[in-house]
Amino acid sequence: MSTNVHLTPELERFTRECVEGGRYNNVSEVVRASLRMLQDAEDRRRDFRHMLDEVMDEADRDGTFSLESVMVEVDEIIAAREQ
Repeated sequence: MSTNVHLTPELERFTRECVEGGRYNNVSEVVRASLRMLQDAEDRRRDFRHMLDEVMDEADRDGTFSLESVMVEVDEIIAAREQ
């Protein structure tokens, strides 16, 4: 498969530096590595979004707690243990 990609001068310079640094053999390897990183980031974003949706569904189903009510309960637990 052949794909033509136009890079900004800044990205072109960066890819060349990656190749010259010896970590990659050519610009295509740099681009492939970059796309794999982007794919991983998108996968993590999708998974995080899915988790948030599940949490929202749980909150709608089971209800939520305010920070103030949680802090009151924590203070009560601490006070009970101090006695």
